[in-house]
Amino acid sequence: MSERALLYCAGGGLGDSLVASLVARALRGRFAGVDALTLPGHAALLERVPDVDAVLVDSGDGERALAEALSARRYAAAVVTWATRRTARVAQLARIPLRVGQARRFYSFRFTHRVVVRSERGDVTSHWSDILLDFARALECDTTDRRYRVVPTERDEQEAGEACAGERSFLLLAPCNAVAAARARWPRRGWAALAGALQASFGLRVLVTGSPAEAHIADDIARAADAGDVTSIAGRTGVGAFAALARRAAAFVGITTGSMHVAAAVGCRTVGIFPFQSDFPERWSPLGAKTAVVRPSFRCHDGDTKERCADYACIASLDVPRILAATASLLQ
Repeated sequence: MSERALLYCAGGGLGDSLVASLVARALRGRFAGVDALTLPGHAALLERVPDVDAVLVDSGDGERALAEALSARRYAAAVVTWATRRTARVAQLARIPLRVGQARRFYSFRFTHRVVVRSERGDVTSHWSDILLDFARALECDTTDRRYRVVPTERDEQEAGEACAGERSFLLLAPCNAVAAARARWPRRGWAALAGALQASFGLRVLVTGSPAEAHIADDIARAADAGDVTSIAGRTGVGAFAALARRAAAFVGITTGSMHVAAAVGCRTVGIFPFQSDFPERWSPLGAKTAVVRPSFRCHDGDTKERCADYACIASLDVPRILAATASLLQ
């Protein structure tokens, strides 16, 4: 096993890249090493994934320059899990002999192995990890270990200790997904009620998390929680420090997003909330030893999606009792 492979996962959110890391694990059964090529914002996460040897960045600049850099590394195979015209062309220009990517696209001819994504055949129940592993299976690679892993650094642990003031027992609450900061109407009331109920039910401090762009939402939720031990730390931790925080936390409770997957990846008890009728919990449930999923209970308007909802009433009316019950089931 002297040959090396490339996992090209430059697209989507952090959760997409973390789930794709299972493809790297599968490839390691055949190849001596596996590198990842990803988006700039995902590099820090994949640098903490033990199934990846080196992390390269696709900054979106010239295709030929990137392809030449890849060619110099002499990969025997590339698996492109986020296929676009660019990613398909770069893999081909890099002269990588085996190139696995999505079928049924105008650029699919650039791949030597083409895989039809199950969802295009109407499959809405297979987990995304199993769908992506179909790409590894095209090279006769697979894994039975379906739990992704993230390992925080020593510096991450130090930053986490500062963020939680050295506490060893607290809950993490993640109220925002990728569209929250972009939609001024993102509700706070339901999350504030949940934060207060979590603190009252379990007697633990609640740390409200989020990105810098979401900090104003998290701050509003913490202020409105009507509980003395709810604090916003949104925007104060990078992905590594968040992973270290999650490893310390009693549990993570949050909307389906990249932070949910990171929490599960470090072994944190993880409650994933899927509030939208357009969500597919079976597809995006967290992959961890102790996880629970709260499915949508609020009837959305016909045609609503998280990107174009008129009022986000399902979030304003979060099913707090069911979420508390799911959290209790993991803590017990």
